[in-house]
Amino acid sequence: MLLLTFEGIDGSGKSTQARRLNEHLQEHGHETLLVREPGGTELSEQVRSILLEPDLNVHPMAELLLFSAARTQLVSERIRPALEAGQIVICDRFYDSTTAYQGAGRNVANPEWLQSFHHRVTDGLVPTRTYLVELDPATARARRTEDDPTDDRMEAEDEAFYHRVAAAYDALADEHPARIHRLDGHQSIDALHTEIRADVEALLDAAPGTPHTASGSSSP
Repeated sequence: MLLLTFEGIDGSGKSTQARRLNEHLQEHGHETLLVREPGGTELSEQVRSILLEPDLNVHPMAELLLFSAARTQLVSERIRPALEAGQIVICDRFYDSTTAYQGAGRNVANPEWLQSFHHRVTDGLVPTRTYLVELDPATARARRTEDDPTDDRMEAEDEAFYHRVAAAYDALADEHPARIHRLDGHQSIDALHTEIRADVEALLDAAPGTPHTASGSSSP
């Protein structure tokens, strides 16, 4: 079936869209799995607690490796089994987040190295479609503050950090236009949901099989 991932800076509204899509598909008789990153397994949820702890000092490379460890566990324990069982998997963040946040935001590694690394982390699994909800960092921060004034460790980063993250997402979308579907995060929740739903229905009509897997030395 399909592996659908949602990306965007914190406060973009991607999580809301992932939940709404999951509800829509279930209402129309599809078997789905909705997971988040980091999280989705016992180990991955414990890693999430470490990564988001606001008072914890985490080295940037350690941060990258922890996110990736949680992803490996999630793919092997939940995502691949669900796909093999014919379910549609919806993932709130996947490896593009690591490229944007740790690769660009933290300046840990270049995109070429990260592409090869992601291939190893996910055993070559590539999303069928990635929905990138684009929103300027200032508006995203205002939304986060309105929803919850308490920032976790990642949300507490300054606006310059989020500009680097947003620029990395923009570059990824340019590099992978067939996979990454850009969405204007300034639209209403309903308008975004309608656009996503139409694209997913087209994917289901055109390619009802499993998501492709990178082979050999190719990278995501």
